Amino acid sequence: MRNLQETHLNRARASLRQALSWYGYLRKSGHLSYNPELAGLVKPEIEVLNSTLSKLDSNIIRIAAFGLVSRGKSAVLNALLGSKILQTGPLNGVTQWPRSVRWQPGGKVIVELIDTPGLDEIQGESRAQMARDVVHQADLILFVVSGDITRTEYQALLELRQAQKPLILVFNKIDLYPDTDRAAIYKNLQQLGAGNPQAKPLLPDEIVMIAAEPAPMEIRVEWPDGQVSYEWETPPPQVDELKQTILNILNREGRSLLALNALIQARDAEAAIAQKTIDIRQQEAENIIWQYTKYKALAVALNPIAFFDIIGGTVADLALIRSLARLYGLPMTSYEAGKILKTILMSCGGLLLGELGTNFVFGLGKSAAALTSGDNPTNITAFAGSAIAQAGIAGYGAYSVGKAAQVYLEKGCTWGQLGASTVIAEILSQVDQNTILYRLQQELNMKY
Repeated sequence: MRNLQETHLNRARASLRQALSWYGYLRKSGHLSYNPELAGLVKPEIEVLNSTLSKLDSNIIRIAAFGLVSRGKSAVLNALLGSKILQTGPLNGVTQWPRSVRWQPGGKVIVELIDTPGLDEIQGESRAQMARDVVHQADLILFVVSGDITRTEYQALLELRQAQKPLILVFNKIDLYPDTDRAAIYKNLQQLGAGNPQAKPLLPDEIVMIAAEPAPMEIRVEWPDGQVSYEWETPPPQVDELKQTILNILNREGRSLLALNALIQARDAEAAIAQKTIDIRQQEAENIIWQYTKYKALAVALNPIAFFDIIGGTVADLALIRSLARLYGLPMTSYEAGKILKTILMSCGGLLLGELGTNFVFGLGKSAAALTSGDNPTNITAFAGSAIAQAGIAGYGAYSVGKAAQVYLEKGCTWGQLGASTVIAEILSQVDQNTILYRLQQELNMKY
């Protein structure tokens, strides 16, 4: 298992290094695709790729605690740390901004615990963005509740699950509930915590019951002289199960979690780079698409052999895709261009596949007309008619391929052997059913 984790980590590092190498042209003023305006626009994404690679090299796993106010997020982290480092108090909203604390639970694993404000306190775009930034950085999320999930909590939980991060549901303050109520709440949390009525209930590693800061208890004290007094005593935190669960996850799949989160961040950054590049070069792309549309239409119209119509049209489409990729400065091999073309053909509901078939039919008619044109001059008219119809169909197909290719190119260099999406799918395909990543694999199954 450890060897597999190291493989995932190494593959993620290689993917990020490849991406930074590919996008190096953005920092080279002499490069053919260099554009000062674009270089400034994509600087934040390049910084994300660099910082993500640095995080991978440092092997620091970030665990962020989320929840509504007064659920005990800071107390949970303090209990894990074994010291009251993070401020807590009886008033709601003690934590105003995210705060990070290093935690070394054992061995060589270094963890960064991130405390956050209550999700129902976050108001305004700036604080909402703050929460999104923390989620984006986290490798593992602790969602802290202190009883049955409220409607607001459930909505917050759904939003966190959309971040595509493994999540542990932490049922805090269990000391306030009788055993019967505690068991009933736990059963409800198992189902609701999955975030989907059709999803399987949470696994043992995905839900933990704790008392991070137990309420003081009145203790009867009997003295040697027979006197009796009563004192208030605070029980020690009950977080051993949570600590052990986190340690099990880190030992079993910590490096895979780190690799997966880095790749997701890289994929998003690369997609943003590609989108900004496409936006800034929209007119140039339109000119290229129309240029290839005319070339393909003319070549197909003038070619008298049906079979070569199909071959020539496909070559033109592949050349169009690679020309667009060069314009955007995106990496693209002939094999990858072929994969994109195949995807485009299959995703158009048979429309472009129909173009190939229709072209072939018209091509046969055109070929027959060309062969017999010497015997019957009227066949020249038939040839011209077939050629014009075929040119229109071929031109429409080229334009459709060009516009669809723009959409696929927004993914940047996330494809290929070391592309972020490819390595994400590779890691998720190797996930064991007993890991916390398994639910994430199910949730992302439709995406990769």
